Amino acid sequence: MHDGLALDNGQHILIGAYTSSLALLKTLGVNTEEVLHRQPLDLRFIDGSGLQLNNWPAPLNVLMGVVTAKGWSWRDRWAFLRRAQAWQNAGFECNATTTVGQLCQGLPVSVMQQLIEPLCVSALNLSSAQASGQVFLRVLQDALLSGTGSSDTLIPRTDLSQLLPDAALAWLQTHGADVVLGQRVSELPEGPVLLACPAWQAAALTQDLAPAWSAQALGLQHTAIATVYARSATPLNWPSPMLALHHDQEAPAQFAFDKGRLSGTPDMQGMVALVVSDCTLERDAVTAAVLQQAQQQLGLNLEWLTTVLEKRATFACTPGLQRPPMQVAKGVWACGDHVAGPYPATLEGAVRSGYAAAQALMS
Repeated sequence: MHDGLALDNGQHILIGAYTSSLALLKTLGVNTEEVLHRQPLDLRFIDGSGLQLNNWPAPLNVLMGVVTAKGWSWRDRWAFLRRAQAWQNAGFECNATTTVGQLCQGLPVSVMQQLIEPLCVSALNLSSAQASGQVFLRVLQDALLSGTGSSDTLIPRTDLSQLLPDAALAWLQTHGADVVLGQRVSELPEGPVLLACPAWQAAALTQDLAPAWSAQALGLQHTAIATVYARSATPLNWPSPMLALHHDQEAPAQFAFDKGRLSGTPDMQGMVALVVSDCTLERDAVTAAVLQQAQQQLGLNLEWLTTVLEKRATFACTPGLQRPPMQVAKGVWACGDHVAGPYPATLEGAVRSGYAAAQALMS
């Protein structure tokens, strides 16, 4: 909360390919049509340049999006389509040590800046020079080729607590679960245990029981994400509630969100969330840089409200990364997006991991 406003510790988005996350929300009784703003993938900048998909069936929507992408030459379009076809022919597989940058080597600058980099940093929270090419290909495959709507962007209209944790807590209590909140666990209890906690906490709890697993979990590197919340006194009038931003070291934010348009509530009108994935700056520095970026790129003189800097927001999804396995020891399992799996640090990865660990525990 900030001055009575429910502001998340970071702006979240989902995509249509997150089938397990959407199924979980349905199980919890959440009306996704009401709480999620759904739109075809839109990576346009304020001037309209960039890629925008339509509601056509996949992969025709991708083909038409590339053909009509503003700011791309025909050479750019043809280069990306040929590369995408090569990835599909290879089964969306590459060497485990390949970075996204190496995977996309030779693609035109416009394609890299307006498609690859935004997709990479939003999905893997790392730049193309650092991120895993294999995991990036998995995300592309599921998002672009998993059927109609799989590439859609789903942006929460409400805060994440209302979207998922509050609904999950209510569901558990309705089904007779004994829920205990606000208590720190310092050691593992007897019997089957499911560790649903961050990697570093799981590592501390398993240090004596499974030292090798604990060391692997503790060895994961993490990336920071910053979200700068500010308010505009003038109407935004953006073509979409989510805009891509040109970013570099001096202008670090990759995306801007019109929170007022998303929520529709009076207290959120004019509210802007500017997101810096893979943030390397301290809080004051990133705040100043992002506010200046908003003025230069969006023409907004914003009133700053607060900056949330989550220093261990996600594990660093680098090439060849060995994540800890689901089974920690006999009778002990771990779940979370950091546990071994095909997805990067996403809500979908966490949900799928939770389902798998729960099935292992029950069996």
